[in-house]
Formats: sequence, C-alpha cells, structure tokens
Amino acid sequence: MKEISIDPITRLEGHGSVSIFLNEAGEVENAYLKVPELRGFEAFCLGRQAELMPIITTRICGVCPVAHHYASVKALDAAFKVTPPPAAKKLRELQYVGYIIYDHTLHFYYLGGPDFIVGPDAPAEKRNILGVIEKAGLDVTMEVIKHRAYGQKITEIIGGKATHPVSGLPGGLSKPLSEENRLSILEMARSSVNFAQFTLQLFHDLVLDNPRYMDMIKSDAYTMRTHYAGTVDAKNRVNFYDGDVRVVDPAGKEFTRFAAADYQEHIQERSEEWTYSKLPFLRKIGWKGFTDGPDSGIYRVGPLARLNAAEGMATPLAQKEYETMFGMLGKPAHGTLVFHWARLIELLYAAERAVELASDPEITSTHVRNPVGEPGEGIGIVEAARGTLIHHYKLDENALVRKANMIVATTNNYPSICLSIRDAARGLIHEGKVDEAILNKVEMAFRAYDPCFGCATHFAVGQMPLEVKVFDHNQKLLDSVSR
Repeated sequence: MKEISIDPITRLEGHGSVSIFLNEAGEVENAYLKVPELRGFEAFCLGRQAELMPIITTRICGVCPVAHHYASVKALDAAFKVTPPPAAKKLRELQYVGYIIYDHTLHFYYLGGPDFIVGPDAPAEKRNILGVIEKAGLDVTMEVIKHRAYGQKITEIIGGKATHPVSGLPGGLSKPLSEENRLSILEMARSSVNFAQFTLQLFHDLVLDNPRYMDMIKSDAYTMRTHYAGTVDAKNRVNFYDGDVRVVDPAGKEFTRFAAADYQEHIQERSEEWTYSKLPFLRKIGWKGFTDGPDSGIYRVGPLARLNAAEGMATPLAQKEYETMFGMLGKPAHGTLVFHWARLIELLYAAERAVELASDPEITSTHVRNPVGEPGEGIGIVEAARGTLIHHYKLDENALVRKANMIVATTNNYPSICLSIRDAARGLIHEGKVDEAILNKVEMAFRAYDPCFGCATHFAVGQMPLEVKVFDHNQKLLDSVSR
C-alpha cells in the first residue's frame, strides 16, 4: 500500500502529520492525521493552588489564552460555589468577544483565508499573509492589522495583558472598568463592526460569487454529515461565554442539551496508539469508528457547529448574514469549508456584541467580585474560537488541585478532522497522482477547523513540523513531503 506523507502541515497552531494510504489502483484507502507530540498539561496542574489555574492554563496556547482563562475561572466559580456580580459577567464577556475579534481575524487573513484570497492552486510561498497583501492591497492589510490589534487591546484593558490575561478570579474580576476605557473600547468595537462587514463582503466577492469555489464548498470531498455542538443562550442563540451546550443531529433536530456540570453524561473519550490526542464521542451513541451520519457518535464544534446547533444570532447584522448563509446552503450546512463563512458571521456578532456591552451603563460598576465559599469540584465551559472548551477541577480542603481534565475544541473536533482529511484525499487523489496543489487542498480540509494541536495534546513547543506520507497497498513508503 502506497503512503503519501505531508510533514509539516502548515498554517495552523501546533504540530501534526498526515499519512494517506493508497490501494493497488492508486485510490485512497485511508488517511490519518497524527499528532505526535505530548505535552501533558493536566499532569503538572496537580497540586497547584486553585487560584493559579487561570494563569497557568493560559500558557497552553498563545493564540486562545482568553478561552482557557475563562474556562478555568468559571470552573473555579463552580468549585468555590460563587456567582460573579452582573458587572463582572458583562466585563468577562466583553473581554471574551474582544478575543474572538482578534482570533477570527487571524484565521481568515493569516491562516485559512489565504487559500481563498490568494487561491488554492497558488504557489505555497504565496498562500500566506504576504500573498494576501499582494492580492488585497496594503490598505486592506493595514485594516486587518489594526482591527486584530483592537481585539487584543480590548483583551488587555480588561484582562491586564493582551496575550495571557490575569484579571479573572473566582467570584469575579480583579478590577472594574473605568469610563475612559469604556469609551475607548466602544470606539474600537464600532470600528470592528465596520471591519467585519467589509470582511464578509470580501468573502462574498471572492468566494461566494466564484462558481469554482462554490463547487468546492458543496463537493462531496468537503462534505460530512455529523452531529453538531455549541453553547446557546435561553433562546437558542449563539453565545460564546455562557449558556447550555446544545447538540443537534445531522438533520438539525435537537439531540441533547446539557449544562456544564453534566458534560460527563454526554461526552466520552477514547485513545488510539497512533496519536496523543484523545478522540471524544457522544456517550449515548458510542464510538462507531471513523464514520459520519446519524448513527455515528462523532460530533463537530466550532463556528459552523455553533451556527448549526443554534437557532439564530443575538445581534441584528449577524442574524441577517446567518439567514443568508442557511438560505443558500440549507440548515444544517455540512460543508467543512463553510466553517470559513460561519467564522466571519461570528466575527460580526462579536463586534456587535462588544458595542452592546460597552454601551451598557452597568459595565463600569465597581462591584466586580463576590466572596468565595468552601472549595470543592467545578466545571467551566466556554466557546473557544475553535469550539467548545471544558475545564474540570477537583479541589481538596486546602484548595489544591487534585484532579484536572480539559477537553479542548480541537480534541472535540479531532475525529471529524481525521474524517475530513480522508474524504478530501479520496475526492482529490486518483491513480496515485499527487502534486503540491492537491496536497494543499487536502490540508484545506483540516485548516477550515482552525485546529490548535498545542491545545489538543497540551504539547511542549510551538514550532510546526508536519509530514505527509503516501504508502502503497503493501505499506511501502512511496512518497513523503516535509516542510
């Protein structure tokens, strides 16, 4: 059996390799995404003081530290049996949507978007931010840099630091928001709404109005019918910071709904010897292998999953685009490349929500923390940019961590990513013919998820080695591509 190897996979956070196996006819028999690094972050959280967890866990990832910060803080809220005051909840959410603004901007313009803006068949050296500058122009690029910085500035003002925030505490926040900073955030948020609208229009012009791209989006190579999970508010609208996790089946019907404290009744994990990332699945269905459909326990999280699992957006402009997307593609939308469109709808929602929160007079209240109770067990769930993130801690009587478990977005998506790579490879590789453009289109299948393997395995270093190998039917290595 011939093996094709892609190493490293590129424009993602972390390390990984793809192995594609071909049969005697040169058709794809199977494909695997292997995560070869182990970080073991949970292990060195044991014995730590509980109040340090929101600081320690941000170091899991430099791209999504705000998500880990608040999953951790919310787990400690539950463990110490304390409810933050209203102003603290609003400030936390405001900081959180600032993070979504900068993270979704990063992915579209720097990581996943270049495949569309520059083109999937463009030379590898062009499919990056430099190629985007060349294609879109310097003025557009300056707006990208400015508004990504705005998201980070919102995070810094409330969180104390742009990259590894420190302000979240069990029971609330360490400091209130000044009127001067509120006005500054409001100005940046309003500008971000305009930027998100511009970015969506760019996506319409370059992607949705391009028949070739639409054929790719709708093709079987990038289509997978799974369950979808995302956090929703009481009206089943997308919410990043708080709510219940709602799961819908491949037909869009509600499968289950649960609060953070009940996640173990609904999600189970398994391990495979070829990867350090766990493979979660829906407990009620069970693990049925790498297959999709209503009888498979595999589910997806992240932008597309959130919109599929929800019944709408809580802000008007995002709601209008939500209706446009599902009006064009049907609901639920199963195309993996539709993650890009959903991500930009969320970018607009985050900016609109930032305007709402920064306009709330209660947001500058000085009552931002309530006293904690006795330590115990707590679970916190937020929607990271990449999907549902769970932190689960057990504390002893001295508030030291005795158990820590984290199920991160990319871990939730890992079985689906493996399936997406296999299906893309089967749709694109025939008669053993492979070139750089085809391999990039295979990579597009996982890049749409915006995976972060540093989070998924909690691994040690931040470089990005990736190898793709092609094997024949006798498992003889025929080709290998390394970067």
